[in-house]
Amino acid sequence: MSVPPILAERIGADVMLVTLNRPHRKNALTDGMLAELEALCGRVAEDTSVRAVVLTGADGAFCSGFDLDGMEGMTSMPPLELQRRVERQAAAVRALYGLPQAVIAAVAGPCIGAGLSLALAADIRLAASDARCRAAFVRVGLSGGDLGASWLLPRIVGLGSALDLMLSGRTATAEEALDLRLVNRVVPGDALLPEALALAADIAANSPVAVAVTKAVVHANAGAASLADALARESAAQVVTAKSADVDEAVAAFREGRPPRFPGR
Repeated sequence: MSVPPILAERIGADVMLVTLNRPHRKNALTDGMLAELEALCGRVAEDTSVRAVVLTGADGAFCSGFDLDGMEGMTSMPPLELQRRVERQAAAVRALYGLPQAVIAAVAGPCIGAGLSLALAADIRLAASDARCRAAFVRVGLSGGDLGASWLLPRIVGLGSALDLMLSGRTATAEEALDLRLVNRVVPGDALLPEALALAADIAANSPVAVAVTKAVVHANAGAASLADALARESAAQVVTAKSADVDEAVAAFREGRPPRFPGR
């Protein structure tokens, strides 16, 4: 029986652990894996019982990029056919980035090329001390503007640092990634998944409406043209959360000295 290349496992009641699972190839991606990831994200987005997602890779590797065996024949494809293929691949990144739930990438070992793009699409990135991040596209003759990297990376580390990584194709260690704010935290390898799951559980304990709306407004306001535009968007979002029953539950829980019990989104 073949082993699924992507595993989805519930951890507790409300956290989904998603594992890239091709350890013999250091979890290198294929077109099929990206299609499965896109479909899984579609299901998770509609599942109100899932309140946080952790994305990781099997056997101490996050993802070594797109499987080079799958790139054979790309240069001989007609341009329109190749464009459609690339757009299908990119749909997985768009689906991951667009999830209403918080997404935490738990990065160990290689996090390269397309794998880096998946990590960048997460909201929060935790790295093991052996993590190695690399925007390797130029090293194989491809544009670094692939799978969202040219949009995501500059927003996370700044334009100069993004160009440094993308034009050189060099490897950043976990400590450099932390210095660049490419990752939020570096932990020992054996603590990576427990810390990621603990953070996911902390987020999942909050109001799912508040988490989803906060994520949406932060994403939107990252590109706001002005403070006035950002404040207007925040005001509209705050009305949505204030009208949620989660606010009443949070106040009642505070008064009664108990943890809140929030319903689904």
